[in-house]
Amino acid sequence: MSVKENFNQAKQQYEKWGVSIEEAFEKLKNVTVSIHCWQGDDISGFEINQQELSGGIDVTGNYPGKAATPEQLRSDLEKALSLIPGTHKVNLHAIYAETDGEVVDRNELEPKHFANWVEWAKKNGLGLDFNPTLFSHPKAEDGLTLAHPDKNIRDFWIEHCIQSRKIGEYFGKELGQPALTNIWIPDGYKDIPSDRLTPRLRLKESLDQIFAVNVDESLNNDAVESKLFGIGSEAYVVGSHEFYMGYALKNNKLCLLDTGHYHPTEVVSNKISAMLIFSDKLALHVSRPVRWDSDHVVILDDELREIGLEIVRNDAIDKVMIGLDFFDASINRVAAWTIGTRNMIKSLLYALLLPNDHLKKLQEEGNFTDRLALMEEFKTYPFGAVWDYYCEQMGVPVQEKWLDEVKEYEEKILSERK
Repeated sequence: MSVKENFNQAKQQYEKWGVSIEEAFEKLKNVTVSIHCWQGDDISGFEINQQELSGGIDVTGNYPGKAATPEQLRSDLEKALSLIPGTHKVNLHAIYAETDGEVVDRNELEPKHFANWVEWAKKNGLGLDFNPTLFSHPKAEDGLTLAHPDKNIRDFWIEHCIQSRKIGEYFGKELGQPALTNIWIPDGYKDIPSDRLTPRLRLKESLDQIFAVNVDESLNNDAVESKLFGIGSEAYVVGSHEFYMGYALKNNKLCLLDTGHYHPTEVVSNKISAMLIFSDKLALHVSRPVRWDSDHVVILDDELREIGLEIVRNDAIDKVMIGLDFFDASINRVAAWTIGTRNMIKSLLYALLLPNDHLKKLQEEGNFTDRLALMEEFKTYPFGAVWDYYCEQMGVPVQEKWLDEVKEYEEKILSERK
């Protein structure tokens, strides 16, 4: 049968439960996923005085075709975006500045150093998000930045974060949609600290100085991101979840939850509804931790489905800013973007096709038998037929046909790179 015929059969099954697929499609078309640029070049960036990757971050693998220039990275992103339904954003780190051969330290970065990215985004109808880069730098060699005991080092990173917020504001003004500027730092200690409080007081003071500088909130949204531990900070991280959750709530900033930044038995899906009670908006970095914050490519596993469900059934599509954060150098990088982003969108469509109001009613009535039975039965409803039709309607390849395009791109473009 054709994609349309399969879809029509599936549609009948969902509609008997009052699910409107047309409404689901309209909601999904308006979802913007922020696709991280650093999957394409293994977080190398384009700084003239490029540093070795550090800050508890590691990328493994040496698959050929890594982007080595801004033009190559943008070309690879364009290819991935052509295979992903919807209109999205691209998330940049400060190390992706273009300085025309001039050495510009991070505290001196300006909007002009990202003008090429803005022009490219305009051409492709994209938004841009931003992150200051507080790793892979001589002033972060000992694993401390905004919480460093040395005021001169703290001031350097404070200046960098202030400049980053101004760059985010520039993105929002030029592209007509607000940027999300997210602060993540690697600060922590490898072994048991003798003082947990003082570094956190310094971090709070640094953040206060960063956010004291006025930036138009209609053009730029500020977010702070926590972490449980990392390589080199196994015993203690200054910016813990509790620290940033408290700071964000008290200072009207977004709290960004990275799915790889928690204890292995903790799940971000369970935090979304709790956070939204107290915050108007929430930000996510969706990744896949296998053992720790290993940033594997996102797959359509139970947790991703639960994240999609929590966003959809709590009517939070407009409240949760969805970003991705994974980097795998052992596979084709364009394919990694495509797999991960398509799966994120799939999780939302899966959630939109459930009779969520009916399932909520069953729970309120205490009818847990019907609730469990239906939640399980819907796992084998013909979701794939609906997804295929959505992709066809959105003008992107259906099923695994996108892989043929990636292979052709690899043969013609990626294989020519040294």
